[in-house]
Amino acid sequence: MKQGQNLWTREELILAINLYCRLSFGKLHRNTSEVIHLAQLIGRTPSSVAYKLVNFASLDPSLQARGIKGAQNTSKLDKEIWNEFYLNWDKLPYESEKLRASFEHTTIEVINNIDEAELPREGKTREQMVKVRVNQNFFRRTILAAYNYTCCITGLQNASLLIAGHIKPWGIDESNRLNPRNGIAINALHDKAFETGLLTITPDYKIRISPSLKEQKKSIETMREYFFKYDKKEIILPSKFLPDREFLEYHNNERFIS
Repeated sequence: MKQGQNLWTREELILAINLYCRLSFGKLHRNTSEVIHLAQLIGRTPSSVAYKLVNFASLDPSLQARGIKGAQNTSKLDKEIWNEFYLNWDKLPYESEKLRASFEHTTIEVINNIDEAELPREGKTREQMVKVRVNQNFFRRTILAAYNYTCCITGLQNASLLIAGHIKPWGIDESNRLNPRNGIAINALHDKAFETGLLTITPDYKIRISPSLKEQKKSIETMREYFFKYDKKEIILPSKFLPDREFLEYHNNERFIS
């Protein structure tokens, strides 16, 4: 560390990881508006924030698996906070959003665009509703950013038509509900097919279409256009948070109609 620089605090690092999750990989640089904004909030330079984001990229196992390297001089605290966040997807996203709201001098509802009129005025029910909405928003932003707002099946690039789908369903694995390696960016039609087992993604990231769709002979041309032309093709891979092979194996074995 250069003379005159202050060590990063735990809170600052949590905010940096929060931003790392919300940004596409290609935006981890000093000219990105969100990077500039965080730098202003914590009293650091955009270059300093950008460098920290690249540090975190070097710790991302899905990037390591693809041979993508970030900065190499991560600190001990960088690694500790990264591991704390990475191993606690069920807790840290919400906590980081509360921290972000505090630094913004606003509420967690405001930064997540949650309509107050839709919530009870107070109490545990309100808190639980807010937490669910915040977590859902965080998961969606993280997944869409990882896939650069692109459907992994079709290449469609329209955020309003994309869903942050779960590989292992929300209700089955609570600890991985917010784990971005349990998510894929996918359009609504293919998300429904994935959910019902008519489509799967293999552990080597290939698309498989259920043979049961071939039985719909009256609409075979439609099935070919929307489904069979993608069969055995590789998905469009995310720039970070590669889908976990274990989750894909689960979907292949337990959900797919083979």
